[in-house]
Amino acid sequence: MVTRFQRYRQIADVLVKYGFGILVEEVFPGAERLRVFRKPLEEKRSVYERIRLAIEELGPTYIKFGQIMSTRRELLPPELIAELQILQDRVAPVPFSEIRPVIVKHCPNLEECFDIIEEEPFAAASLSQVHRAVTRDGRVLALKVQRPGIVDLIETDLLILQSLVVRVESMFPDLRVYNLRGMVDEFSVQIRRELDFTQDGMNAERLKRNMHNLPCVTVPRIYWRISGPRMLAMDYVEGVRIDDVEAIRNLGLFPEEVADNGFHAYVQQIFADGFFHGDPHPGNLLVTDQGEIAFLDFGIVGVLRPERRRVFVNLLLAMTRTDVAGVITALEKLDVHISPADLDAVKDELYLVLLDYREMKLERVNFAMAIRGLTDTLRRYHIRVPSALMLMMKVIVMVMDLGTLLDPEFNFDQRIRPYLTDIATQQRLSPDNVTDAVRSLIDASENLLAIPGNVNDTLKTLSEGTVTIELENRDLTAIVGVIDRTSDKIVVGLVVAAIVVGSSLILRIAELPLPQYVVYLATAGYVIALLVGFYAIYNVLRHGRALRR
Repeated sequence: MVTRFQRYRQIADVLVKYGFGILVEEVFPGAERLRVFRKPLEEKRSVYERIRLAIEELGPTYIKFGQIMSTRRELLPPELIAELQILQDRVAPVPFSEIRPVIVKHCPNLEECFDIIEEEPFAAASLSQVHRAVTRDGRVLALKVQRPGIVDLIETDLLILQSLVVRVESMFPDLRVYNLRGMVDEFSVQIRRELDFTQDGMNAERLKRNMHNLPCVTVPRIYWRISGPRMLAMDYVEGVRIDDVEAIRNLGLFPEEVADNGFHAYVQQIFADGFFHGDPHPGNLLVTDQGEIAFLDFGIVGVLRPERRRVFVNLLLAMTRTDVAGVITALEKLDVHISPADLDAVKDELYLVLLDYREMKLERVNFAMAIRGLTDTLRRYHIRVPSALMLMMKVIVMVMDLGTLLDPEFNFDQRIRPYLTDIATQQRLSPDNVTDAVRSLIDASENLLAIPGNVNDTLKTLSEGTVTIELENRDLTAIVGVIDRTSDKIVVGLVVAAIVVGSSLILRIAELPLPQYVVYLATAGYVIALLVGFYAIYNVLRHGRALRR
């Protein structure tokens, strides 16, 4: 088992080897004690190529991290993305003597389970290697076996990564906009899932169920009796890589049909099922002699809830229609936060991207260009995007690239637009949408019916005198003065009103035998009320002008 200190030293040595010694001195605590072996680069390479080479030498954890980061086009420069996409998860195989105990743990008596287990693996990756085996009843299986000691190494690397990003963000505050901690946390969850082969098998079974209606697609069956967290037994699939056009033709198949089948399979996975194969590189997609596309390796999958799928459909439709407002609305619903200060600039750039996409002569690459333009714009403004959105876009671009390779006339735009329109129409009339609308209506009705009760509770609280109003001392004097003046005016108004009412009553009954002076008093009351009224109007107007000044 590699200790944390030993792993620090190994990482520092690799970084220094590829010209990142300054980073080691800045970021690694106690770098002077590591005494890393320094040697010059053998040749000049670009910084992005050196990053990729360092990642490859650092091993499985960092290779997986680089592969996942290759989907984050909105965060990293295109040159680095291109290098990260070259990362290959292939290493020298572990001797069968080290692999055998893992197989025995899942199948204690190998002779009862298998006739043959080929000791030389036909595929080897950093987390596992795959051996061909034949069971007693003649079934040909692929045994995906986890490398011994890989869990301890990855857990050590994850601890180092988490401590390093904390240190990097404290030393370089400008990098916080990229949310490095969040990316490492997300990666930790992802790679731990990949280490659990049980989850891998469950993903395969779910995809197999979802694809049962497509005869052009096959997914290996999982044999749970001899499978577990560290070994997965599945049907062995014979086929050629999906990017080997000549081999596909040699099987008597038409590459154009393979491209069409792959397109329909991924469209169903993403937009109908909401569960899609997230790593469609050519090594994970084989074409059988029957023309079926076989999906392999289910460690990375994308999951889209129904409400997310509706928004993704609206986003892609808005892009195909050059609808910038629709793109921005969809991004906001996907929790993509654009600063108000940058909003107009982002809209302008997106408009130019979509204009270029619409006017592009080579229509078969239009949509890939639009997606890359969108992610480049988000990167320039440091706008973070949910990983599910970036994974979906990565998969769509990879499917387009494969489609174009298999069929030079493959036109993703023409194929996807009517499909998206139909999906959007179906979604508006879908039971889920109707249910959501009814639920919203019920919620609104309940809130409306609750208004009288809320008002009654408020009035009851006021009547009980339990409402507390907090006032600042500096406002109290002003409020008291306003109340005093208002009460004085109310008193004057009441007195004037009383005089007017009393004088009116006296004059109304003037025909009765009353002393003459009473009539004079009533008339004088009218005159006094009139004068006070004029004065009150004048006073109100004067104070109003003073306040306006």
